Amino acid sequence: MPKWTTSCPDWAERIVAGDSLVPVAPLFPDKAADALGVFKSLQVTDLPQKKDGTYPTLGEICDEFVFDFVAAIFGAEDPLSGARLINEFMLLISKKNGKSMIAAGIMLTALIVNWRHHQELLILAPTIEIAGNSFGPASGMVRADPELSDLLHVIEHQRTIRHRVTKAELKIVAADSGVVGGKKAGFVLVEELWLFGKNPKAEAMLREATGGLATRQEGFVIYITTHSDEPPAGVFKAKLAYFRDVRDGVIEDPASMGVLYEWPEALLEAEAYLDPAMFYVTNPSIGRSVTQDWLERQLAMAQTGEGESLQVFLAKHLNVEIGLRLRRDRWAAADFWLEAADPDLTLESLLDRCEVVVAGIDGGGRDDLFGAAVAGREKDTGRWLTWAHAWALEIALERRKDIAPALRGFAADGDLTIVTTGQEIVDQVARLMKRIFDAGLMPEVGAVGVDSWGMGALVDALVASGFETYDEVTKRGGSITPVRQGVGLTGTIKTVEFKLGDGMLLHDGSALMAWCVSNARAELRGSNLYISKQLAGAGKIDPLIAMLNAVQMLEAGPVAANDNVPSIYETRGMIVI
Repeated sequence: MPKWTTSCPDWAERIVAGDSLVPVAPLFPDKAADALGVFKSLQVTDLPQKKDGTYPTLGEICDEFVFDFVAAIFGAEDPLSGARLINEFMLLISKKNGKSMIAAGIMLTALIVNWRHHQELLILAPTIEIAGNSFGPASGMVRADPELSDLLHVIEHQRTIRHRVTKAELKIVAADSGVVGGKKAGFVLVEELWLFGKNPKAEAMLREATGGLATRQEGFVIYITTHSDEPPAGVFKAKLAYFRDVRDGVIEDPASMGVLYEWPEALLEAEAYLDPAMFYVTNPSIGRSVTQDWLERQLAMAQTGEGESLQVFLAKHLNVEIGLRLRRDRWAAADFWLEAADPDLTLESLLDRCEVVVAGIDGGGRDDLFGAAVAGREKDTGRWLTWAHAWALEIALERRKDIAPALRGFAADGDLTIVTTGQEIVDQVARLMKRIFDAGLMPEVGAVGVDSWGMGALVDALVASGFETYDEVTKRGGSITPVRQGVGLTGTIKTVEFKLGDGMLLHDGSALMAWCVSNARAELRGSNLYISKQLAGAGKIDPLIAMLNAVQMLEAGPVAANDNVPSIYETRGMIVI
């Protein structure tokens, strides 16, 4: 039995040097050679014919990394037992690098070399259009070769190719056609996994589609995808994280292998992807299926707003993972947000580290999030620390299916709670506020900042927990303080930007808040700065607004009602400007 590892700890050096990212040579070279011979002989019919009437073959047009990848896949099958020792693969690569052609070639090769009668092979695409992109090249490869036409039968209207001898069938299926259930395929290739990440039912769908591998030890599943044009979510986020950990050696899984053409962290920080000389890093087929000049023109158009948006171009053609810093109209604080994360900061540690603590709350309709944030002034350092949590109604996940996978991911992280009624939310928020109040760190006035328009059920729950409201008649403050939204948050927004940039505001580093910050759009109206959503309905920012409400309470320089600790202004002196 061969010994091997699928980790590739030096991938960053390899990708910059233009070397292969496939971490393992074929475990069984003879099996790899047989399959690679088939793969290389397949003709690509969307290219001009040669003088002899044939079309260029995959062997003539593909880059070496493709052959390494194909050899690793088919060379993992033990010829004695029939078991495939590496059976799960991911290829993450930029658009225009021949993904659909590679997918068609791999699955057609699998159909030809497969030995099991009545085997089912499946290309699963997220849409009918993408399914057609895979079926077209595959059927063209069959029709271009008389020998293959005798061996394989193309059934056009069913997007199926049947082996005339083994009766095995390669089916190209669109996930949005609702016909994935009941499939027992031994070989599965999933096209554009990033789009499945936006489907709340994708995880169950993929489990159903790949269920046949449990009884077919020769089988495999391959995920081929570009990056998402939004922050990764759902099943795409989970699979990408897993294959990264396998590649980096964090997880030892010799049955899984990822070939991920993405940017090393240092190059991301330096924005090297904007340098045309570096385009090759995530475009290994540059000069073949995609040209340098074309990429340069498309980038220039995206930067001037005349082509695809810059965000889409970077994700699709340069394989840049979309995060906080890539939106043109992003909030300036997004540039500092990730560096301001304190991974050790929890609610408990915040209460322990701070001399005074306040809170902010924000919520919208039934399909919005409900956010609560806690902000405190740290003892000795004077830094501001923030922690946030969110709630969502089940109906919000039903109405906003595009963000449901992301929300369920935040719930799995422990940063979001999914409930069935609004009353559950206000009761849980009130208990949270009471818990903080009981710690003796909240001020008598300005303890909890809420939208000045008020939230009746929430205020009632807070009052029942011992908090007091602002008195409009006497103008006397209470522990519940209204916060003007819009222009009323301008100063607070600028304060947060300033403190984040100076390292004087730290947060808990949750993926939930990073997502909210990435959704925030900065708008300057006159001299006032507003924070709004990037996308109406989808880009939630309620927990971020809750944090701003809390920070506005902290800006007032509160002192804990039960203050047994000297104020920082007593110990460090006063600065007079």
